[in-house]
Amino acid sequence: MTTPLTVNLPFNRDCIGASFVPAKKGTKPPDRRGHWLIVQDQKLIVQPDGEGFRFPTGARPAGLGGSSEPFWLGTLGQTECWVVSLPREAAVPDGYVRETLVPMAGARLPDDMLSLGGMAMQALWWETTSGFCPRCGDRTERLEGEWGKRCPACRYEHYPHLHPAIIVIVRDGDRVLLARKAGWAPNRYALVAGFVDNGESLESTVAREVKEEVGVDVKDIRYVGSQNWPFPSQLMVGFVATYAGGEIKVDPEELEDARWFPCSNLPGLPSRHSISRFLIDNYGR
Repeated sequence: MTTPLTVNLPFNRDCIGASFVPAKKGTKPPDRRGHWLIVQDQKLIVQPDGEGFRFPTGARPAGLGGSSEPFWLGTLGQTECWVVSLPREAAVPDGYVRETLVPMAGARLPDDMLSLGGMAMQALWWETTSGFCPRCGDRTERLEGEWGKRCPACRYEHYPHLHPAIIVIVRDGDRVLLARKAGWAPNRYALVAGFVDNGESLESTVAREVKEEVGVDVKDIRYVGSQNWPFPSQLMVGFVATYAGGEIKVDPEELEDARWFPCSNLPGLPSRHSISRFLIDNYGR
């Protein structure tokens, strides 16, 4: 039996540890001062700090025309964290820079900033998709001490939605099965992945997705670890499986190519930020 590894990847709150306390566990502070997580089109607006970056800290930064109402995310150490969104077309104030949160787009922020930025994006996504009751259409209200919301009319309660998806590395002796999507960088390959269907277990999703996307069968499906993936709100659940038969047949609606690669001669891979790379590094070399 495979022992699950500790997956300390960016976007998992483990990267920040106990120093971060979510907003739902405390009383909203009266003063809007602290770290500012300014989100603009999957980017954070940050300040250069030597060779790195830092969050704007203190009062709400000036020059954020058109930004949303501040949203309290929680407390990092002794410092409150406030989230605002900035319209895509808005200019960045002097002294600030845009840094992408998307690993595939060349993210340069350290893991703790990526993780907080990911949480900020998910919180904003929830705010934009939970304003009205999905049952009766009335405007919702926040539940005290929770991320969830309640409809004052029909009393229906709902909470932030996480969408589970599997991602799997398939091994056959000293070779691994990798796939690529159209539009990826040349020679870039990664792993088969897909969303869990209604009524499925995670393990059956692994077998179905591999069969549907690349045409082969797998066995010995074993859980490895998971990663929060805030684009906009997935939970990627990682597995390793063993090839059980069949010839590769690519689903052209999902993939551009799939093939076996020797473990000693792998192609271009995803960045270190993703569970895809984590699985390849730990089970595909």
